[in-house]
Amino acid sequence: MRLLPCGDRALLAEFDALESARAAHALWSAAAPAGMIELVPAARTVLVRLDPAVLGLGAAEQWLTAHAPIATAALPIAGLVTLPVIYGGDDLAVAAEAWGCSAHAVVARHTAIEWACAFIGFAPGFPYLVPAGATLPPVPRRATSRHSVPAGAVALAAEYCGIYPRSSPGGWQLIGRTDAVLWDADRASPALVTPGTRVRFTAVRS
Repeated sequence: MRLLPCGDRALLAEFDALESARAAHALWSAAAPAGMIELVPAARTVLVRLDPAVLGLGAAEQWLTAHAPIATAALPIAGLVTLPVIYGGDDLAVAAEAWGCSAHAVVARHTAIEWACAFIGFAPGFPYLVPAGATLPPVPRRATSRHSVPAGAVALAAEYCGIYPRSSPGGWQLIGRTDAVLWDADRASPALVTPGTRVRFTAVRS
């Protein structure tokens, strides 16, 4: 783990792997000291935002170093969100080729696996999901991004599964869509899926 200052109000913790960043976010979220006001995970980092009047950079660095995650530590079990999906996206065949199976088998695998949200990015409420306790072959991004991907599109890219919370450009491979509202600013918790949340997909007919 490497700690880098980001001004006088934040530290950026860098890790060698996604699993280490996820473990750090889970560990620090469960035991954050006063003055540690926000933890923002990403693929290989966790941004630690501070209230310098309560917790200075030096003290925060000491605490983070003393609470560095153990590589073999199990991630805590978080809440579960079940999302109904209408499968048959334009790129289902691409996913099938990447996974070395039929399109039907892609749906079966996608719904059989429990996914976990590693972090939020790209757009408000867009979850980067990874298989929990399973490994799947990476799915290549599209060579050219689409100008518009509809809200609710369920997509694959690299080792991740994502869900577009609103219509936007995108280069991920589309395998289905859901009517679930991923982001609603009027909700107490705007994001339906947050880092650490477990996700299950269920196949439904259109």
